[in-house]
Amino acid sequence: MEELKQRRHKREGRHRDTWDPFQLNPIGAEKEQKRTCFRILQSLVAVVVALLVLVSGVVSKGSLLVLTTLSSPKSLRSDVEKQMYTLLLMCVLVMPNFLMFLKSLWKCVFKSYVAPKPKILGIMCGIESLVAVGTAVLVLVVMPQLDILTNLSIPGGICILSSLLQIAFRLQTSKWMIIYPICSLILVLSGYTLLGIDYYVRESTHTIGQIEDCYVYVGIAIFASVLVSLNWWENPFQASTNIQEMLKELDSFRDSVYLFTSLLRIAVTLGVYFLYFCLIADNPIDWDAFTKASQGTIEIGLGLFFLQAFCSAACHWFGVVACKIHAVRYGFALPVSLIGPVTLILGITLFLTQAEYLVPPPAIATTMEKIIGVDNSTQDISSPFWPFCYELENIKAINTTPVVILEISYSICRTSLNNPYAMWPFSMLALEGVCMWLGLIACTYYVWKIKVQRIERTSQLFVRRLYESAFIDLSMLLNTKMKVIRTANKESSDIEVENCVIYLCATMWHETYDEMLKILTSMFRLDRYRGDPKEEHTDVFDFECHIYVDDAFMIEKDKETGTETKLVNSYVSDLINVVMEVYRVFTNKEPDEVSIIETPYGGRLVFVMPEGNMLYVHLKDKALIRNKKRWSQIMYLYYLLGWKGYNVKNPQKITRQNNPCRASLISLDSETYLLPSHDNDSKRKHISDDNTYIMALDGDTDFQPGALILLVDRLRMYDTVGAACGRIHPTGMGPMVWYQKFEYAVGHWLQKTAEHVFGSVLCSPGCFSLFRGSALMDDNVLKRYTTKATRASEYVQYDQGEDRWLCTLLLQQGWRVEYNAASDAYTNSPQEFKEFYNQRRRWGPSTLANTLDLLHSGRETVKRNTSISMLYILYQMFTVASSILGPASVTLMIAGAFQFVFKLEGTISIIIAVIPPTIYMIICFLAKPNFQITIAAILSVIYAFLMTASFFSIIGDMVIQQTFITPTGLFLVSGAIMYLVTAILHPQESTLIIYGLMYFICIPSGYLLLTIYSLVNMHIVSWGTRETSKGKEQKKQVGVVCNRDCKMCCWDVKIQVTQETENLLLQQMQQAVNPTQAAKAEPIEPLAQSANEEPSHLDANKHILDYDQEMSHKKDKSKENLNKDNKEKDTDSERSGSSKSTEKKLDQFNDDTDYTDDDDDDDDSDYDYNNLEPKEVVPESDWVEPVKREFLKKLTYANLKRNLQEQIRYTLRNKNQEDLCEELVSILTDTLNDELRDKVGPEDVLTETQLEELQYALNEAARRIVKSNRIENGAQRLERRVKRGIERTLVAPQVEKLSEDETDFWNKLLERYLKPIQDDKAHLDEVTRELKSLRNKAVFLYFIINVLWVVATFFLQAIGGDVLSIEIPKYYPNNSLAPDPMKVEPLSLMFLLSFAILLIVQFLAMLYHRVYTLIHVVSYRGTEKNYKQKDEEDEDDAFVLGNEMQSTLIITGDDL
Repeated sequence: MEELKQRRHKREGRHRDTWDPFQLNPIGAEKEQKRTCFRILQSLVAVVVALLVLVSGVVSKGSLLVLTTLSSPKSLRSDVEKQMYTLLLMCVLVMPNFLMFLKSLWKCVFKSYVAPKPKILGIMCGIESLVAVGTAVLVLVVMPQLDILTNLSIPGGICILSSLLQIAFRLQTSKWMIIYPICSLILVLSGYTLLGIDYYVRESTHTIGQIEDCYVYVGIAIFASVLVSLNWWENPFQASTNIQEMLKELDSFRDSVYLFTSLLRIAVTLGVYFLYFCLIADNPIDWDAFTKASQGTIEIGLGLFFLQAFCSAACHWFGVVACKIHAVRYGFALPVSLIGPVTLILGITLFLTQAEYLVPPPAIATTMEKIIGVDNSTQDISSPFWPFCYELENIKAINTTPVVILEISYSICRTSLNNPYAMWPFSMLALEGVCMWLGLIACTYYVWKIKVQRIERTSQLFVRRLYESAFIDLSMLLNTKMKVIRTANKESSDIEVENCVIYLCATMWHETYDEMLKILTSMFRLDRYRGDPKEEHTDVFDFECHIYVDDAFMIEKDKETGTETKLVNSYVSDLINVVMEVYRVFTNKEPDEVSIIETPYGGRLVFVMPEGNMLYVHLKDKALIRNKKRWSQIMYLYYLLGWKGYNVKNPQKITRQNNPCRASLISLDSETYLLPSHDNDSKRKHISDDNTYIMALDGDTDFQPGALILLVDRLRMYDTVGAACGRIHPTGMGPMVWYQKFEYAVGHWLQKTAEHVFGSVLCSPGCFSLFRGSALMDDNVLKRYTTKATRASEYVQYDQGEDRWLCTLLLQQGWRVEYNAASDAYTNSPQEFKEFYNQRRRWGPSTLANTLDLLHSGRETVKRNTSISMLYILYQMFTVASSILGPASVTLMIAGAFQFVFKLEGTISIIIAVIPPTIYMIICFLAKPNFQITIAAILSVIYAFLMTASFFSIIGDMVIQQTFITPTGLFLVSGAIMYLVTAILHPQESTLIIYGLMYFICIPSGYLLLTIYSLVNMHIVSWGTRETSKGKEQKKQVGVVCNRDCKMCCWDVKIQVTQETENLLLQQMQQAVNPTQAAKAEPIEPLAQSANEEPSHLDANKHILDYDQEMSHKKDKSKENLNKDNKEKDTDSERSGSSKSTEKKLDQFNDDTDYTDDDDDDDDSDYDYNNLEPKEVVPESDWVEPVKREFLKKLTYANLKRNLQEQIRYTLRNKNQEDLCEELVSILTDTLNDELRDKVGPEDVLTETQLEELQYALNEAARRIVKSNRIENGAQRLERRVKRGIERTLVAPQVEKLSEDETDFWNKLLERYLKPIQDDKAHLDEVTRELKSLRNKAVFLYFIINVLWVVATFFLQAIGGDVLSIEIPKYYPNNSLAPDPMKVEPLSLMFLLSFAILLIVQFLAMLYHRVYTLIHVVSYRGTEKNYKQKDEEDEDDAFVLGNEMQSTLIITGDDL
């Protein structure tokens, strides 16, 4: 209801100004709402992850302590049980190293293997050996000798080396923070001291269960802890920039190093185990004893082992997830730090609550009382635990005794808690645990303050790849990097992520009005999301929008004179109207700054979007430049990466330009270079090609800003990712769209996720993909992408699927292509059967050609690309084989449908099923494409009925057979369950499962008929979609009042009166009737025209064009005279004026930048058009003036009023001047009404004189308002802001000239790569012959392979099931075995099993990908205009030099 009221209020405001207040409001243009539910979900996920980290860590640590207690020589278990538990304890230590070995082996075998340097490998092996010795000695030798509470606290000393290195290297960001490692060192040493004192008290007071030579074991424990602390030696060193070269080299072959060191650690651990327990231990290993272990011992031991191994891995993985979702402090640091204390509390609670179950029987209790009574030394016992602990030894053999609780209780009884004289020594053990825990927290204080990005790489978060299962909490904290390395040149977590530049490049080819509305709305949404480019966004990116319109011009031929006039066609007219409409929706006003530029390839329109980001529309003339999508991509890649990148690297070579458009953040033009103090100008110069991204879009793509940012995250995090694509959703209505919805869903859910997980995505669709600039600029990528197709195979591979070919080039150069399922984009899909078949006719052969090209270069690609392995190449070979056998498989499926429905024999069914595709293939060779598609549509309907009947027949057969355990039943049921589960795991897309039935019945059409059609028509290389003649249509006469052709005798007279002519006549009549009012008015200029024509008024008639050219000639003469006068000025004045002009153009488009002279006077000479340096006269082509006239609608009376109001509000935003702003809006609106009310109509465009008079009046009114408010600080600055807003409102669209440098670039680019292709007829005939020859070879290959498959199946059916068949037992639902087994042909079973395995592999990949997609989504918290917080706002953009107490010096454009 509130939204309706707001829209009504805005509409009423517009209606007061014009009789046409109605506007379009595209879906998605509304402002982003606070996603409260999503934020709650994010917080809930963070809490769940934190709890999982804590619980898994506590279970891991607790199970390890129980294992050490059970294997203790002082435990109550038998020697056989102790040996079993000790063996499992050793396996616990080996497990992480075994996992590390498997992971390293996988990467070395299937990714890349780099041989390590012997020196570094030797150093690493030495360190890892010492760590393995320390870990094995501490866990296998020392900890079983100590009690469980000591074992809980003593590993805390592992942080001692890290504290020492932090102190030595001074790694703290602030000097005072060195107190943390110092306190950690003091606390650890205090803990060790208390440990020694505690054991001295135990031994002197004869506490039961104490070991001999306890001091020796305490000393060994301290020494082993120091050895274990070497495990994380890299952390202080990588943070201190010491031995950086060695660490960088180590990173290059870390996998191969870990391959050796993991095996070495396993060997050392086994060596320590056998050495101690075979030669040193009091009870050597009895190998026969392992076979004597009881079932209960094995169950307890294996349960503890698997629990410890699983929970350790889970704790590590959930800890990584917590860091990736930006929950480092509360999801990682807090729960990991609490693992020790929570384990202690849980153990004590378990001891206190379960001790009552350890009460001995009355007979044993009596015996204990007698023993206690006889022994006189027990007369003075004061410990309440002494009787309980003494009784534990007597109940160890009772079967009902809980073993784990008994051993925990007995281990606790070995502490000072059971001291017969006093319990106060137990406080030393408690203090020891507190000191060790606080020492660990103080040593790892940096974990609480670390800053990470979304989906931070695990290798950037942690020093080592895996964890230490024996010390899970300590290893995770100490393993966290002190400083997360952002890039190669930035090594501090305090330095924010590097800025990136995104070029949004949309290619248009005959899009409709609604399709254009989608892409423009998306771009303006991104502009609103990014906000002011002068502000730093938390996502740290800047962007430009570029739209490349193919075939943008049309030729109008005058029938009388025969002259030809080049004008923009109706598609460009629609695009301009869409831009203006979307601009009005987002800002409630017309575009402020518009530039029209003629270029060597056609033309360019430049817009400044509402928040200040740039939008460029490039109009391509197919007579000057090659059309089609691939050549548009080459055009913008060379322009954005080649030309603009060259300018950035060579700013001194850029000549002065007179470009009125806003100084771009991305392109470094001359104004930007002349004013280096401007903050935006330095951004592009410091951005590398690695952080320059190209966003490829189609002209009908609809996306949200978050979808783009999620793709940016992938490229920003992983340097080897050259491209990333999102989830494409087809839009539209009708059965063909329903089929494509499920087809796209299955393709993304299973196929693309499998490619992403097991290797690399093969195709990043051009409708929504992000490419890395450095990847596209790599060797053999962009240069080869410019190759002109000359051979038949090149036409198929290069031009029929350009996005897939570009990805193939990236993969072959070693780049990875990724898929992000959370990045959603929507694009129109073919809604007609013919358009769909023509689209897939291009895609099918191109996909096969590029995949075969990749497989052909498989070995070389595997060597270069770390993401692609031979196993992945084999996977792709299997998928290609499946697609090639698709027609035969579908034919056999249709034969099965005949067999099910009509109860025919198998051989007869195959013969009948083969006939229709064979006839259709013959038709495709003989008939024209349209007739082929008609036949395919008819057959598709017939096949759909057959598949529907087959579907229900299969279900009926399962009911009759009373089981679904048949090959067909299993395949159908398992496939349905798998797709259903997959849909449930995609909750936002789960409704697409409804279209699964449509997909099922269309399988023959999509995989049989379409394959035949695409193969037989491979020689047709036309685009196939959007092929209309709209671009060639004749000019429509819009705004024509009278149009008559009169023929009398030999005379042929054409009479035409247009709306413009009528308006001119009415104005002349008004001047004649009212000469007083006419004296005030300016003689009619091109601006003085009616703007109430239709949107397609770009097509102006010839009479007005001639008149405008005449008026422009007069104006040019006056400017020449003005130029002649200006030549009398000296050189210094000329340079000053030039700089001032440049400065003014910049100020014209930057709200918060003041480069004007700080003379602070009250006159407005700076805004007087008469005092400006005259601009260079730009010769205009025929198409420029109609386009300019369309933009002049902003200068109508009605639009000016609305534009002025919104401009003032926007100019004074965030200035805390709401009252003054509304006062300005009110008074300036009244001033505008007073000046124009009786002079012009609401839809009339103001003349230049009227604009100058209006600007003077508005400036005077603004000056009076600002002075009357008596603003203490910044009054003059505020006045300048308001005047700039007024000037921006009244500025007319500018016709500009391209700089000489850029013109030269375009001329050379066109000559070298983009010159229109004009092949002679002989060459075209030769290409056609080659294409048909290639078609014949491909069809023959397909035909032979599929025929062999069908024939093999046919003969297996003909021979009979008894001769060649596999018998499978048949079970009924009640688990009873049927008397007759099922008989299946081996070939069918093999294919069915292969396809099932493929689906299972893809399903598992989907599960893996879903988890990491959820992590990425949860970590994303993007909002509109989410600027970075600044300590203080810099209001003045000028430099202040010298002593402020004496004078203030402002550097302006004049000084430069």
